[in-house]
Amino acid sequence: MKTKILIAISIMCATVLVAQQPRIPASHKNLAYDNNGKLYFELEGKKYFAEEVPNTITIEQFLGKATGTETGVNIDFGNFKGTVTYGLIPYGKAPHPLPVYRRSIVAQNGKVDINIRDDFKYPYDFVDWKENGYLSIGYRLADESGVILFDGVISLNGTGPFEVVPAIYEGPFVSIVTDNSAIIWYKTTHPIKTSLEINGKTYESNKESNYHQWNVEGLVPDKKYDYKVNYGIQSQSYYLKTAPGKGSRKPFVFGYSSDSRHATGGGERRIMGANAYIMKKIAALAHMKEASFIQFTGDMINGYLSNKEAQRLQYYNWKKSIEPFWHYMPFYAGMGNHEVLGHIFRDENGRQLGFINAFPYETHSSEALFAEEFVNPENGPLSEDNNKYDPDPQNKDFPSYKENVYFYTYGNVAMIVLNSNYWYAPSVNNQPTLGGGLHGYLMDNQIKWLRETIAKLEKDRDIDHIFVTHHTPAFPNGGHSRDDMWYSGDNSKRPFIAGKPVDKGIIERRDEYLDILINESTKVVGMLTGDEHNYNWLKLTSDMPIYPENYPHKKLNVTRPIYQINNGAAGAPYYGQEVLPWSSHTQSFSVENALCLFYVDGKNIKMKVYNPDTLNLIDEVVLR
Repeated sequence: MKTKILIAISIMCATVLVAQQPRIPASHKNLAYDNNGKLYFELEGKKYFAEEVPNTITIEQFLGKATGTETGVNIDFGNFKGTVTYGLIPYGKAPHPLPVYRRSIVAQNGKVDINIRDDFKYPYDFVDWKENGYLSIGYRLADESGVILFDGVISLNGTGPFEVVPAIYEGPFVSIVTDNSAIIWYKTTHPIKTSLEINGKTYESNKESNYHQWNVEGLVPDKKYDYKVNYGIQSQSYYLKTAPGKGSRKPFVFGYSSDSRHATGGGERRIMGANAYIMKKIAALAHMKEASFIQFTGDMINGYLSNKEAQRLQYYNWKKSIEPFWHYMPFYAGMGNHEVLGHIFRDENGRQLGFINAFPYETHSSEALFAEEFVNPENGPLSEDNNKYDPDPQNKDFPSYKENVYFYTYGNVAMIVLNSNYWYAPSVNNQPTLGGGLHGYLMDNQIKWLRETIAKLEKDRDIDHIFVTHHTPAFPNGGHSRDDMWYSGDNSKRPFIAGKPVDKGIIERRDEYLDILINESTKVVGMLTGDEHNYNWLKLTSDMPIYPENYPHKKLNVTRPIYQINNGAAGAPYYGQEVLPWSSHTQSFSVENALCLFYVDGKNIKMKVYNPDTLNLIDEVVLR
């Protein structure tokens, strides 16, 4: 009897444990939880479990536990092993305040003691901390092999003993700047109340928080506004400029690039996930050229992780690299394949068998983390739920499009940002029954939203030019001929939903997409793409070959030309040129790091492409 009771209790406990796990979306097949609540993928009767990677490195750990001392500050970074380099930050004395590093010390048992009194005494006190009674230091963590992991900030009050006080460790950032509004946001090391001064108004927090966001309205077009962020005993001051008024058609410049995941070469070319060296150069060049905004579409980071906090750290490092310039102009981000955050299933030898977008989608998907880390417009479609393939219309079986598909306008230009790596499952080609989105594929609800958005912008008399940006080229030229929107001409590639393929293959969907840009619009200038780590452009015309031999499906009617401008040269390892059906139409192929600058002047657009590292002009093209 006791044995039966114990068995019943065990079954009951296992049932409760499984019931507590996140619901498995009906859009996937062959997934289940075992009695211990562990997620597995079943293949040919065998179970392969999702890897569980602990939070070994996080932003929270690298912010450290700081304690003021008589001579400076002691910081505990937990199990960190490596060096800490530090220096004063000249807030208010430089327009782009970066740490001026002075010392490096090796962490002992994860801890460092920084001696402010000795290290920054006369004549090294260039921020006047002795006089002001407060200071901020920037520090850089590098592991024992020299790889840079993190750049942080600590603020101190006093001249000895010192007291740790709140610092802004991320931001302030300017986002979604219109002709009459803007958003300013930042994060602090401690939960505090802060305030923002702009346009003669003061916005004040009503509660303590680590995250601060101000929606500023009531501004006037084409005007420079100074703003000041107050936090504790400190403040930071910068400026922003509003967009031109609707219908004014005043000239302006904007920038485009993508693919800045970390590279070889050491130093800032590899700061845990990002090529901070080239990104900083891109931001500096754009600011010097008076760009109004930057569009950056995908592969910001290395990604491809299963640990959310580790991926968040990589996003932080990317944002930190351009922070000194993001104080002034907005950066709009789009998703690429390297932004994927997923469940990874491995065999007993560690070989990867399955990789799908992480769930629950509301909190752990690639798209959810992306929305947490960026401030983008929220005017896109909802999700792929309720499409014709949705296996369970009563529940959420797809991630959100919030802040990863959207559009915005600036002057007489509209930018439509798409996600060609939505619900991305890197294993979908090898494990189609497991399911997931395909690299390069624009899914049904997104296409429907695009068509509606294009139609709306076509009717807008204040918009003359439309750019559409997504990570994957329609016509790859070097590095991704076996995928993107081509797959070596194999139209059988497509997403799988609930174990079944969708109706249209990758080339059919590419053509449906291009038909909207070409034949349902007169304003679309072209596509801004990346993924391939090079710069080039082509002009899609009716005589450009775009199909494999004996292609059986309906072909695209190219009634007017549009451009594909590929710039995946923001620091990721380069790809050389391949021979493809449209190679004779490909122009200006280059593996130099690149920033595309678009000079918009009424009905005219000229593109200039610069190497942000050496500042030489790579290319110059009149688009309109």
